[in-house]
Amino acid sequence: MERLLNLEDHIPALRRYAFALLRGRDDADDLVQGSLLRAIDGMENRRGTGDLRPWLFSIMHNLFVNQWRRRRVLGAVMVDHPDADVAVAADQDAGIELHDVLRRLDRLPDDQRAVLLLVAVEGLDYASAASTLGIPIGTVMSRLSRARDRLRDAPPSDAKSVPGWRP
Repeated sequence: MERLLNLEDHIPALRRYAFALLRGRDDADDLVQGSLLRAIDGMENRRGTGDLRPWLFSIMHNLFVNQWRRRRVLGAVMVDHPDADVAVAADQDAGIELHDVLRRLDRLPDDQRAVLLLVAVEGLDYASAASTLGIPIGTVMSRLSRARDRLRDAPPSDAKSVPGWRP
């Protein structure tokens, strides 16, 4: 019972990661719900008493990959959801910058984006991220470095409208 209560503490982080993967609130909520159901079902079989967070992210990541493969096989097309856009007042530069960062993040390859989100956004250490994604720690470090380089070197989404930006 105590483990189930600890699941609640991780729901906000799971929702952030799911939204970053899917960009739609409804789809993200469905992914979180599916992940929590699998976690509850597997709680009795879980080995160890360590931090639940990497285990929950592993469940979510695997569920996401399985759903993505299923959609690809069925020929489904993922479309942008209208509620995925960042809605802010036009005079807020922070909102424009956030939108630009999200667009740059969307342009990253899936493997780099997953590592970046787990390490930089969710605060998982390299070993936990490697375990979550089922890859070696060196691969995590390499993908993270490449993702950071791509984000830093990418031109803004609408580069022509940014003062001082030159190709």
